[in-house]
Amino acid sequence: MTDPNAIQPSELDQLPDRDPEETAEWQASLDAVAKAAGPHRAAYLMRRTLERAEGNGIALPKLLETDYVNTIPTAAEPGVPGDEEMESRITAWNRWNAAAMVSRGSKHGVGGHIATFASAAWLYETGFNHFFKGKEADGSGDQLYIQGHASPGIYARAFLDGRLTEAHLDNFRQEAGGNGLPSYPHPRRLPWLWEFPTVSMGLGPLSAIYQARFNRYLTARGIKDVSSSHVWAFLGDGEMDEPESTAALALASREGLDNLTFVINCNLQRLDGPVRANFKIVQELEAQFRGAGWNVVKTLWGTAWDELFALDTTGALVRRLREVPDAQVQTYQTRDAAYIREDFFGKDPELVEMAKLLSDDKILECFHLSRGGHEARKVYAAYKAALDHKGAPTVILAQTVKGFTLGEGFASKNANHQMKKLTVDEFKKMRDLLELPISDSQFVDGQVPYGHPGADSPEVRYLQERRAALGGPAPARRAHALAPLPSPAEKAFASFDKGSGTQNVATTMAFVRLIKDLVRDKETGKRWVPIVPDEARTFGMESLFPSLGIYSPKGQTYEPVDRDQLMYYKEAKNGQILNEGITEAGSMADFIAASTAYSTHGEAMIPFYIFYSMFGWQRTADQMWQLGDQLGRGFLVGATAGRTTLTGEGLQHADGHSPVIAATNPAALTYDPAFAYEVATIVKDGLRRMYGEAAPGEDPNVFYYLTVYNEPLPQPAKPAGLGIDEGIVKGLYRFNTAESAGLSPVANAPRIQLLGSGTAIHWVLEAQKLLAEEWGIAADVWSATSWTELRRDALEADAALLRGEERVPYVRQALHGAEGPVLAVSDYMRQVPDQIAQWVDQDYSSLGADGFGLSDTREAARRHFGVDAQSIVVAALAQLARRGEVKATAVKEAREQYGL
Repeated sequence: MTDPNAIQPSELDQLPDRDPEETAEWQASLDAVAKAAGPHRAAYLMRRTLERAEGNGIALPKLLETDYVNTIPTAAEPGVPGDEEMESRITAWNRWNAAAMVSRGSKHGVGGHIATFASAAWLYETGFNHFFKGKEADGSGDQLYIQGHASPGIYARAFLDGRLTEAHLDNFRQEAGGNGLPSYPHPRRLPWLWEFPTVSMGLGPLSAIYQARFNRYLTARGIKDVSSSHVWAFLGDGEMDEPESTAALALASREGLDNLTFVINCNLQRLDGPVRANFKIVQELEAQFRGAGWNVVKTLWGTAWDELFALDTTGALVRRLREVPDAQVQTYQTRDAAYIREDFFGKDPELVEMAKLLSDDKILECFHLSRGGHEARKVYAAYKAALDHKGAPTVILAQTVKGFTLGEGFASKNANHQMKKLTVDEFKKMRDLLELPISDSQFVDGQVPYGHPGADSPEVRYLQERRAALGGPAPARRAHALAPLPSPAEKAFASFDKGSGTQNVATTMAFVRLIKDLVRDKETGKRWVPIVPDEARTFGMESLFPSLGIYSPKGQTYEPVDRDQLMYYKEAKNGQILNEGITEAGSMADFIAASTAYSTHGEAMIPFYIFYSMFGWQRTADQMWQLGDQLGRGFLVGATAGRTTLTGEGLQHADGHSPVIAATNPAALTYDPAFAYEVATIVKDGLRRMYGEAAPGEDPNVFYYLTVYNEPLPQPAKPAGLGIDEGIVKGLYRFNTAESAGLSPVANAPRIQLLGSGTAIHWVLEAQKLLAEEWGIAADVWSATSWTELRRDALEADAALLRGEERVPYVRQALHGAEGPVLAVSDYMRQVPDQIAQWVDQDYSSLGADGFGLSDTREAARRHFGVDAQSIVVAALAQLARRGEVKATAVKEAREQYGL
C-alpha cells in the first residue's frame, strides 16, 4: 500500500533529492519518535526544528501558527518602568467613569457601549503611560486609531486629565446643544481631540496602514521627517471580518512598515456572539498575519497561568488550549470550578491529575480573570517587542474578557454589546472590586456618581507627568496655524481661456495638462500628491512618470522594459506619484492620509485622486464619508465620467449616478464641468478655498469632486464678460444666446433656456442650432457646472428666509428674466439636474440617462436614453407646445423627422 504521507514522484521531480539515504534517515527518526513518544512529541520536535531553521535564515515556508500561548515567556518580560500600583488606580477611575457616563446617558435613551473599553482598558492605559507619543514629541508624535466602541474610556481619561468636565460627560451622545461628546471618534464633531474616525469598522485598519506608508512618503520626499512617528491601530477581533481590515496587509509587510502596530483586542466576541464559535480567532489571525509577512506577538494568558504551565511537563495543557473552541472559552468565563474541572481538565487523564493540584479559587482566577490583555506587565512586554522589531509591521493579539470588571451580568455574555447600564448594586460591587473611595451616600436618587481623585491628587499628577514626558496629551488633534500656500502662477490657468482651436481635447486630458503645469510650480509643485489606481495610462498620465517618479521605498531595482522610451515607467524612493495598483480602497486611504497632513503633520499637501468615476463613489463612498469626517482637503476626479461617454466598456463602467451619491456628502463640492477653462477655474478656486485665503464664512475643510470625460471635443474659449468665473464656481452661467451664437432667430420667435452640464452641453449646443435652423426656435445655452452647489445655495437661502433674512437663491438670480421654459440636460440620471427644479421660476423639465448603461456607440447610447441633440429638440418642442408657443403637431413631426 502506498504511504499517503510519502513524497510523491511528481514532487521529487520538482525537488531533486541529492542524498536519498540521508532523507530516509530523517524520515525514519521522525517515525520512531512518533511511535515511541507519540505524535504530539513528533509535532513538537518538527515545530522547534522549523523555528531553528527560520532563525538561522534557512529559506523555508513560514510557520504560520504557534501554540496557543504567549509569544513572550514570563521570564523574558521586561519590568514596567513605572508605578504599577498608581497606574492601576488610574485605570480603575477610568473604568468607573466610562461605565458611569454610559449608564447616566442611558436614562435619556441615547445608549452607548460599556463592555469594549472594559475589556481593553489596559491596552490603552499601558500605551498612554509608556508608549504613545503626543504632538510635542519628535516628528508629529504618534497616530492613534482608537477602536470606536472604546470611546467612553478615552473620554474618561480626558476627564481625569482635566481636558473634559462632568458637564461634557453628561452630554455624551447629546451634541445638539454644542457641548456634547460624539458617540465615537469623530474629528468633525470634536476636532481638538479626535484625529481619525474609526467606527465604520474596517476602515480604521486600512487607513492606519496607508497612514504609516504616507509617513514614509513624507520623509522620503523631504517634506518632513516623521520617521519617529508610530501608527497604532486598535481593533476588535470581530472587526477583522471586514474585508477592508486585511485588504492591505501585504502592502504593509512588503514595504517593511515597522512604524505600524495593530493591537487586536481578542475578547472572542462580536456584537451578537462569538467571533469564531467553533474555531479559534487568535490562531486564524496569527496565520493570516504571519502569512502576509507580519511580526506576530500573542499576549493571551496572565501570570496566574504560570503555575499551570509549570505543571504541564507533557504539553497536555497546551494541546488542550489549542483544541478548545472560542465559544467554549467564553462559557468557562461564566461557569463554576466544578464545570471547568469536568469539561476542560476532564478530557485528558494528564490534565485530570493536574487539576487535583489546583484549588477551585486558582481555577477560577485563571479562567475568569487572568488574561494577558488585562495585565500591564504583559501588555508592556508586547508593546516594547513591537517597537523593537525592525523590518516588518507588528500585530499584537491580546486576549481579554469583554465586560471585564463590570460584574457577572456582563462578562462574556453574548448580549453585552447591547447592554447600556449597570444597576446601583452592580456599580457598588464594581466599586468594591476596583477599590475606589466612593461612598454609598454619593449615589443620590439612584444616580451613579462620577469619580475623581482631585486635580492635585497623586493619580492626576502622575498621569500628567507621564503624558508630559511622552510629548503631551493624547489623543489630540492639532489645528496648525499654517500660512496660506502661495497661488500658482496665473498662466497655468489662463492658458485654457483661449480654448483648443481646431484641436479636439477631452476634459480628462485638460485636467492632466493643468496638473502637469501645477506640479512644476516652484512654490507649491512639490506639495501635489498624484494618486491613481493603476489606470494612469488610461487617463493620459504616463507623461508624469519620468518627471515625477512613482514612489517606491526600494526605488527601481530593475531595468524597465520601456527604458528606451521617453515616457518610461520610473520608480523612485522620492517619487511623487502614488500608483497603487488595482485598489480604489487603498487609493482612497492614500488620499485621506495626504488630505489631512495639514493637521496630522502640519504640512499642507494637495492630493488629487483620479479614477473611473463609476468605481469611485459607488465602490468607496464609505471612505469618502470618512474623508469628510476627518476634515480632508483635496481633489477627487471621476474620469471617463457619464453614462454614455465610455459605452464600449458596458454597463458596469457607465456612471449615471455618481453626482447623486456625492451630493449626499456635505463636505463634497461636486462639479460637472463642460469645458477645459471651467476645469481650470474650479481647480484655481479650490486651491484658494482649501489652501489659500478662504472667504469669510467659507469652510476650508471640504473636498472637490470633478467629473471629467474621455471624449475628445472642441474646447471653446472662455466667454467674455463679468461674472463668468463667479458663475462657474457657483454652478451656473449663460454660455451664449441664440443671437451671440450667430443663429439670428426671427423676430418674436419662441424662446427656451437650455441648461447642460459636462459633456451634455455639446448635445445641447447642437440642439440649439437645430432648433433655430429647422424649427425657428431661439434657444439660449447655459453651462450648469454644479447642480449640487446650486441646490445647497438655494437651501441656505430658504433657511435664511426662515430666520427673517432676505436672500434670493443664486439659481433664481441667474435665470431672472430669462424668457421661456427651462430644459436641463446631463449625462446622468434626471435626479441630478432635478436638484434645482423647485427654485426655478420658469417652467422646468429635464432629460437624463436613467436606467442601466449598455455597450454601443456613443451616438446609439444617447439616442437610447433620449439625450442626443434630436431628442433634446423634441423635448424642447414639447415644452413649448404645452405653453401654446408652437403647434402640437410640431412634436410629432420632429419625432418622425429624427426617427425617434
